[in-house]
Amino acid sequence: MVSSDNLRGAFFMSVAMAGFVLNDTMMKLVFADLELFQAIFLRGLLLSLLIGAVALARREIAHRPSRADARALGLRVVGEIGSAVCFLTALYHMPIANAMAIIQAIPLAITLAAALVFGEQVGWRRYSAIAVGFTGVMIIVRPGAEGFNAYAFWALGAVGFMVLRDLSTRSFSHAIPSLYVAFVTAILTAAFAGAVSLTRAWQPLGLEQFGLLSASSGFLFFGYLFSIKAMRAGEVAVVSPFRYTILIWAIILGVLVFGDIPDGWTLIGATVVVVTGIYTFYRERKLMRAAVAAGCVQTAEGVSAGPRSASR
Repeated sequence: MVSSDNLRGAFFMSVAMAGFVLNDTMMKLVFADLELFQAIFLRGLLLSLLIGAVALARREIAHRPSRADARALGLRVVGEIGSAVCFLTALYHMPIANAMAIIQAIPLAITLAAALVFGEQVGWRRYSAIAVGFTGVMIIVRPGAEGFNAYAFWALGAVGFMVLRDLSTRSFSHAIPSLYVAFVTAILTAAFAGAVSLTRAWQPLGLEQFGLLSASSGFLFFGYLFSIKAMRAGEVAVVSPFRYTILIWAIILGVLVFGDIPDGWTLIGATVVVVTGIYTFYRERKLMRAAVAAGCVQTAEGVSAGPRSASR
């Protein structure tokens, strides 16, 4: 029987995914009037104000990271900037459901990267799931086929940068506050986008665009907040698969707001990615429990890479 904590965690995760998709929907609407980097810069400023206010209230805004944490934070910022630019570029040119389906390969990519970079043990079952999952991604992308959108490769690039972001986050010590990390990341992402936007022609910012950007930053902050609440409320193995509800929200909003209806191949590819991702969550959780039972703390920590990874 599912516990009430797990039910709350699943609900919080589903709500968080809705927040992330609403954020992307607002940004896609903004792109009709504003240049990409101008929009990222303005959203970054608004998001920084939100995070900064909360961090200030909780006295987590002033922190002096260790040298190791500073290096990890630098890599995380690079990953965040790269993923934002790549994903939003793809989103500008693609249906929201297609772009969102591609980046659902992140847990699989993180598991593979953890094995290659950190030497974490990955058995043939998970390697097989990774191979099948990326086959699903290729079904979505369909390079060379009719209807192929080259901007799908920008979404794949976003996956790579998100892996860098999430793996570097794993390197943080417990001393560095999460809100400090989020605030520094938001500020530096906004600064980068602002610098690039100075080389582009700025578009006039009207009340409608400001409203969409404000809503976007609010929904993004809302998504971050509820994803944290979800992971704290229930078991990782139960709650994590509900990240994939983001595809349901993306399809619904894609149809209602933009009139984009995913084709059959996209739905098939997305299903393959989701099934293999859920299997990876299940397999890693099973190995983690076995390692804990055997008293292998280090191994248990290692095999949990997938479930702890962020969705966005």
